[in-house]
Amino acid sequence: MARISFDAFYGSQYGSRWPVLREAMLSGEEDKASPEGLAEPYYMDRTSIEVAFLLPVKEGDAVLDMCAAPGGKTLILLSRLRGKGKLVSNDRSPDRRERLRRAIDSCAEDEWKAASTITGHDASRWGLYEKDAYDAVLLDAPCSSERHVLQSEEHYAIWSPSRPKRLQALQYSMFASAMLALRSGGCLLYSTCSINSGEDEEIVKRFFHRHPGEAEEMPIELEYGEKREHGMIVLPDRSGGRGPMYAALLRKL
Repeated sequence: MARISFDAFYGSQYGSRWPVLREAMLSGEEDKASPEGLAEPYYMDRTSIEVAFLLPVKEGDAVLDMCAAPGGKTLILLSRLRGKGKLVSNDRSPDRRERLRRAIDSCAEDEWKAASTITGHDASRWGLYEKDAYDAVLLDAPCSSERHVLQSEEHYAIWSPSRPKRLQALQYSMFASAMLALRSGGCLLYSTCSINSGEDEEIVKRFFHRHPGEAEEMPIELEYGEKREHGMIVLPDRSGGRGPMYAALLRKL
C-alpha cells in the first residue's frame, strides 16, 4: 500500500514525467563536486554548491544557517565571510552537530573559523528570541528527501502521505521564524531537496499570503533550473543527475 501511495502522490504532481523522474532518482548517477578554496575537499551535489552562492553574503555580515548539518553549505558561507563577521550554524541533532563540527574542523581554513559558532536550538522558534539580528539566513529545511526514500527499501516501505504534511508544518514554522530573525533589507534563502511542491513553492506562497508586504521575492538563476510559481527547482532527469534541489530567495522589507 505504501508503494502505491508514494507513486500516486508524486504521479499526481508530475503526470507522465513521473516514471522518468523516478528512474533518475533511483539511479546512482549523481553530479558531485567540492567547493573551491577549502582546506580539504568536501563533495556535494553541484546544484547544492550553486544554491549556497545565491544568498547575498559579504565580509562582516551576521549570517545564520538554521539547519546546517552535515555542513557543505556552511563551509561555503564561511569561505565567503573569510573570518570577518559571524556565522551561526545550527542543528538540533547532537549527532548531526558532530558531523557539522568535523566538516568545519577538517575543511575550513583556520582563519575562517573565528567567525564560526555551532548551536543546537529549535529553528522553528528562533525568531522569538533573536529578532532583526541577521543580515542573511539560509534555511535548508528538513524535507521528504524523496531520492533517499526511493533508494531505501526501509524508508520506502513505511512512507505515507502524512509525512510530507508533518514536514510542511515544520518547514513553514522555520520559514516564518527565519523572517523574524532577519533585519530589514536582509535576505532569506529557502531550499529543500524535495520534489514536492507543498514543501517548496507552497511554503513561500503561504508566507506571502499571511504576511503581505513584509518581503519580496528576488530573482535567481540556476543551471538546469526549472521555474516554479516561486523559486526554481533542479531535477535529476533533466540535469545529468543533479538534485533534486529547490531554492527561493526573499528580501525582508
